[in-house]
Amino acid sequence: MSETTTRPRRFLAFARNTWRGLTSMRTALILLFLLALAAMPGALLPQRSLNLPRALDYIDSHGWWGRFLDRLQFFDVYASVWFSAIYLLLFISLVGCLLPRTVEYAKAIKAQPVLTPRNLTRLPHSGEAESDATPDEVVAGARRHLKGWRVLEREEEDGVRTVSAERGYLREAGNLVFHFAMLGLIVALAVGKMLNYEGQVIVVADGSEFCNSGTLGYDSFKPGLRVDGTDLAPFCVRVNGFDASYLPNGQAEQFTAQVDYQAGTDLDDDHWQPYRLQVNDPLRIVGDRVYLLGHGYAPTFTVTFPDGQRRTQTIQWRTVDALTLLSEGATKFDPPGVTDSEERRKRQIAVTGLFAPTALIEDKVLTSSHPQLTDPAVAVDVMRGDLGIDSGRGQSIFEIDQSLVDSGRLTRVARENLKPGGAITLDDGTKVTFDGVQQWVSLQVSHDPTQLWVLVSAVLMVLGLGVSLTIKRRRVWVRATPAGDGRTVVRVGGLARTDQAGYGEEFNRLAALLLDPRRDS
Repeated sequence: MSETTTRPRRFLAFARNTWRGLTSMRTALILLFLLALAAMPGALLPQRSLNLPRALDYIDSHGWWGRFLDRLQFFDVYASVWFSAIYLLLFISLVGCLLPRTVEYAKAIKAQPVLTPRNLTRLPHSGEAESDATPDEVVAGARRHLKGWRVLEREEEDGVRTVSAERGYLREAGNLVFHFAMLGLIVALAVGKMLNYEGQVIVVADGSEFCNSGTLGYDSFKPGLRVDGTDLAPFCVRVNGFDASYLPNGQAEQFTAQVDYQAGTDLDDDHWQPYRLQVNDPLRIVGDRVYLLGHGYAPTFTVTFPDGQRRTQTIQWRTVDALTLLSEGATKFDPPGVTDSEERRKRQIAVTGLFAPTALIEDKVLTSSHPQLTDPAVAVDVMRGDLGIDSGRGQSIFEIDQSLVDSGRLTRVARENLKPGGAITLDDGTKVTFDGVQQWVSLQVSHDPTQLWVLVSAVLMVLGLGVSLTIKRRRVWVRATPAGDGRTVVRVGGLARTDQAGYGEEFNRLAALLLDPRRDS
């Protein structure tokens, strides 16, 4: 045979063997194990999609090792080439494994039970007895005792009657349901990864609104692979108030936000519907879920400039102590009426410091003794100069640019502890007043169109696994042979299609009935 003829055959043989190996159940289990193993770095290492600053900090702090892991995509595990390859191979393996098994199962459902063997005593379970009943009575008794079994009756030579019965076909059905549900779960997770999105936003609980009109409304936004943020489900949420209850030790007991929402025609009619939003009890609206994650405080400051003009701002401060809700932040003000950019950069003001909902002051150092808003106070540094807000570069709303302080472009002009209504007057006559405090809530909007399919697949996996573990595939045969003296020799045999224990007891009970055809169940 020429080389040109053997090469295609070798290639076809290699492709056929590769496909058989890939679509075997053993390979599917190995790939499932590898997928779980490959997901471990995603749980142990910071991921760019979840926390970009932390991932970059990890890479910088670990030197060459961090850069090596980054090249291997360990900080983008679920979008990496190797994770996607395992995912895709598992999908192909399951499809290639399940389709032939489904065809074989369909054929087995239509097929008749296996014919009765000649020698039943060779089976793992067997029994024999003589009876006064005729072979027809033996078959009738077997039919009566084998209700729910698939039964095949045959008549052989010399008046011999046989019965073949089989039960437990649902075992393979449960196995198939389990694996198809696993396949559905994989598909649902993959589609969800492409179409879902998740965003967090802080809203002050004073009637402020948040509308899901685009990514710019969020403080952080994590889109799916096919989400660009231009086609989000339109709805609005207005936070009217917030209530929190705490245990004596300061541990949070319950959070409740009083919100209004509108979607669909309510947006056109400007109609709001009330809702009590609680932790782990999301607002479900137009396919999205709005969760209440937490809360904090937003101090209100008023700056009265020397010319009498006033500016008031309520900006959220971030929590630095989760137990007492001690917060820090920076509320920034631009001087009104100043058109000269150089002069404006010299007179910008930032009120920075700490806020305590229940103030505890020792040697002029402010801390918080409880998260409840019972005795609020702030310890502020008033900074004046260039805040860098005209530079065109983004900056945190919670802090000032320390490099501007180090360069002398931003200087501290006052420091004081203030209670609501307290004020500081600066050297140029500017007055900074602490008016009070509002509460803010942290909301998370989650969109996952495949969430229901994931739930259905998970439930079907559990049900299918339960069926496949509890049901046994087993067979029973009965042979009734005339003895020639008016009596009948009854032989029974049984075989379990699996090695599960328990069939011996069932067979013994069944054999006692089949060997005595006139006995009731």
